[in-house]
Amino acid sequence: MRIKVLLLTLFTLVYAWHSARAIPAPGRLNGIVRDNENNPLPGAIIEIPDLKRGTVTDSLGNYHLDNLPRGTYVVVVNMISFSSVTRTINITQDTHQNFKLDESAIESHEVVVTGQSKATEIRKSPEPIVTINNQYLKENESTNIIDAITNIPGIKAVTTGPNISKPIIRGLGYNRVLTLYDGMRQEGQQWGDEHGIEVDQYNVDRIEVVKGPSSLIYGSDALAGVVNLIPTPPAPEGTIKGNITGDYQGNNGLLGGSAMLEGTQNGIYWIGRVSHKEAKDYQNPIDGRVYNTRFKETDISATAGIKKKWGFSQLQFTMFDDLQGIPDGSRDSATRKFTRQIYDGNLDTFNKRPIVSNNELNSYAIPVLHQHVQHYRAMLSNNIVAGDGSVAVNLGFERSVRQEFSHPGYSTLPGLDLQLNSFLYDIKYYAAQIHGWEITTGINGMYQVNTVTKGTDFVIPSYNQFDIGPFVMTKKNFGKLDVSAGVRYDSRSFNNDALNTIPNPATGFDMPYTGSNPSDTVFNKYAHTFSGLTYSAGLTYAFSSKISIKANFSRGFRAPNIAEISANGVHPGTNIYQIGANLQPEFSLQEDIGIDYTTRHVSGSIAFFNNNISNYIYNRRLDTVIVPDNQTFKFSATQAQLYGGEIMIDIHPHPLDWLHFENSFSVVYGVNNGSGGVKASDSEKYLPFIPPPHGISELRANLKKPAKWLANGFAKVQLEYYARQNHVFSAYGTETPTPGYTLLNAGIGTDITNRKGVVTCNISVFGNNLADVAYQDHLSRLKYFEPYPTDPRGRSGIYNMGRNIGVKLEIPLYVKHA
Repeated sequence: MRIKVLLLTLFTLVYAWHSARAIPAPGRLNGIVRDNENNPLPGAIIEIPDLKRGTVTDSLGNYHLDNLPRGTYVVVVNMISFSSVTRTINITQDTHQNFKLDESAIESHEVVVTGQSKATEIRKSPEPIVTINNQYLKENESTNIIDAITNIPGIKAVTTGPNISKPIIRGLGYNRVLTLYDGMRQEGQQWGDEHGIEVDQYNVDRIEVVKGPSSLIYGSDALAGVVNLIPTPPAPEGTIKGNITGDYQGNNGLLGGSAMLEGTQNGIYWIGRVSHKEAKDYQNPIDGRVYNTRFKETDISATAGIKKKWGFSQLQFTMFDDLQGIPDGSRDSATRKFTRQIYDGNLDTFNKRPIVSNNELNSYAIPVLHQHVQHYRAMLSNNIVAGDGSVAVNLGFERSVRQEFSHPGYSTLPGLDLQLNSFLYDIKYYAAQIHGWEITTGINGMYQVNTVTKGTDFVIPSYNQFDIGPFVMTKKNFGKLDVSAGVRYDSRSFNNDALNTIPNPATGFDMPYTGSNPSDTVFNKYAHTFSGLTYSAGLTYAFSSKISIKANFSRGFRAPNIAEISANGVHPGTNIYQIGANLQPEFSLQEDIGIDYTTRHVSGSIAFFNNNISNYIYNRRLDTVIVPDNQTFKFSATQAQLYGGEIMIDIHPHPLDWLHFENSFSVVYGVNNGSGGVKASDSEKYLPFIPPPHGISELRANLKKPAKWLANGFAKVQLEYYARQNHVFSAYGTETPTPGYTLLNAGIGTDITNRKGVVTCNISVFGNNLADVAYQDHLSRLKYFEPYPTDPRGRSGIYNMGRNIGVKLEIPLYVKHA
């Protein structure tokens, strides 16, 4: 099978090269961008997402893009304080197109590339998709990139402190949500509760989220949806620019900074960025400072590419390096202050742990017990003109190294040492339109090798797997009606190694053993192939320019992950002995329907979904103890149903054109329908770890020119409401109810300009949880750390972050203008 893939890749490259030898003469796009009063708009950005091309209008509003591959493309025009304009343009040898931008601040023409065959207007896509643009990221504060999107309806996160978050889409997470970086899947140890997303938050320019099965384009692990983190785009032709960003947050003393420089000249572009952030332990009004939630993260990225008449080619490198504390929640029984582990094994059991001092709680130094997470990526992306169509060939290599140091007596010896190498391939052919039908065919997948034998704790075995999935999808516009459909077949060949262990004579910890008399057999050899058919069909109908309706039906597929089928051991940092099971793939059938309404001063949407999943895999607590001081969990499967919806409304009243009143609400219910014809008991009738109903109301002022020397200012106040979550999987204490709470947030910021109106810097101040509410997020893992039923305070577990005031400063660099 792997040889077939290599041959197919070679054939595709040869075909593309052969077709490119007869490339038609390049096209040119030019015109003028004006406002509604016919005034030219200097500084407007014109982009063609499918070609990674862009430019900026000059002082008279003129623009031009030369040396373009001829064809039909979506062209997007953006400018701060104006709504974007999107048009589909057939670029010939010389194409002239003018644009007019509306000062209405309600966005109605956003373009997405995630889950689509080509760049598509979001209002024409039948799939439920949301976008988070760069302005939103600037006007909201977070400690990691996933937390930046958790206020979007239908999206939440499982967290382990401020710097570890895993996305949850409509109640589904872990390996059901596929995270992408610039369209390429992000591969780490996604199965782990306390494993975050290894991406530099400063290098993310925008985010696209598909809510619903996206297995059609991306294969297994996209059953719940996709989060596509899109990095800084190339600079416009003829420019060299950059920025320096500084970040400070008071709650945990977070210090962050990033420096970026990029340029484009004669179709050749480059981008470089270096980032660093570190923080001490966060605090809240119940726990004080929460010991060992500190972190230090360093990131480096570099991109180089070329854009010519034959298409484009781009090479990217990224490095992520994070030192992350491992909290365990242990406390002194009398004072309730946090304690720290200083002994291994039985010595820790028979000796009292010392109380953590105030000096240590206020330190940035990473303790002996910590994670060291490294992620390296190399990506080669190509889009080559092939006759009247084009071929995209994307190849990637990722290396994920995750070490968890859990032995205080052996500070350099990792308990868990996971080393994952992933080789990814993605080949697509975009055919020329046939009677208006856009057809895309492709094949993608990966080959992975995960080695786990260099540590002392073995919760999963070493394994290798190979994924392959061919697909075809098509779409067409029939005036007011847009339709799309597709089909895919996935196959995953999985093999894990056997593992025997004996005690290491020097340390006493387990070590791999290949002799004939092992003391313990941890894993047996296992091989299996998981496969499945997925499909999708949907439509969007525009009743008018103001209102449209969407409907989509899709089938998703997900093969079980390594932990679900093979886990057998204590996972350091979780206080959990995890057991896998013999499981089958998950298949989902999801129906989506939604209505969008947009006018100059009001926009809104309402969406409903119903998702039935067969062989739904979940983690349940057992009423047994295998290892003292550790809870025992085992994976099981059932028939599940998740349903709910989201509603959003943005009021932008006239004549107060600068004012926004935005409201959103989302809800998801998860029901356990039982398995094997046996109905679930009352304590098991709900699926575990489903987010509670969540609402947000925000009053925001966007001021184009708030004062002299100021531009593009904003001020906002926000109420964030979470209802009580009583629908829990309570069997064996797997999950407990969580009280509701309301958070008060606010922010203010502006650009500062010079006499010529050029932005010299941007400064913003944010306040989250201003009322310093003591609360526990239902999806916070720390809620279950070290519960004390006899605690005189009447509380258990760790609480979320208290009041947090942050300041962000960004200084743009203009080295060379177009």
